[in-house]
Amino acid sequence: MRVLIAEDEPYLADAIRDGLRLESIASDVVHDGDSALENLAVTSYDVLVLDRDLPGTSGDDVARRVVAEGLPCRILMLTAADRLEEKVRGFELGADDYLTKPFQMRELVVRLRALGRRPVDGTPPVVEFAGLTLDPFRREVYRNGRYVGLTRKQFAVLEVLLGARGGVVSAESLLERAWDENADPFTNAVRITISSLRKRLGDPWLIHTVPGAGYRVGPPAPDPVPDPR
Repeated sequence: MRVLIAEDEPYLADAIRDGLRLESIASDVVHDGDSALENLAVTSYDVLVLDRDLPGTSGDDVARRVVAEGLPCRILMLTAADRLEEKVRGFELGADDYLTKPFQMRELVVRLRALGRRPVDGTPPVVEFAGLTLDPFRREVYRNGRYVGLTRKQFAVLEVLLGARGGVVSAESLLERAWDENADPFTNAVRITISSLRKRLGDPWLIHTVPGAGYRVGPPAPDPVPDPR
């Protein structure tokens, strides 16, 4: 495992690095956000230990950049900001874990190893595709900047469809991922939910039926060009 420690207090940063070294975890140290971004651009890290209150580019902005650029590293926010609202905000920014100061070195090591075992898929917390923006943390959906109120089931179905990034998702897959195990495999719930979801998102439709295969999200089909003959 290789870790980048972005911490503006040199004593604490060195203490973390020395503690990780005893656990055979390689780590680099930077003391500001700009240096963190420079290191992330040239080195592949497994985990970024990130202080939110960094000089230069803030820790929050570093997290945003990591997510936006799809960098292959997990983010563990290590900060004195311990209020619930601040923790929630940290996860909304893309943190995979959150540890408040003061902390025990043993807990940090355990959390780092747990993060290192998770596969990295590069999926950002906020999904943007075909003019739609879906925020799974805030449970909000926007179409071209316009808020769209959805039921929980409509939201779940749209989240699965957007996760395919334009690929076809079968009705069976939607039923498996958006309903519980008690769902009737012969139910028409998927078709009904897709129909209501289309109406909520508005015209022109963004959810297309692929006959015999399923559904996909994509831009509206262009109007046919008239035959000049």
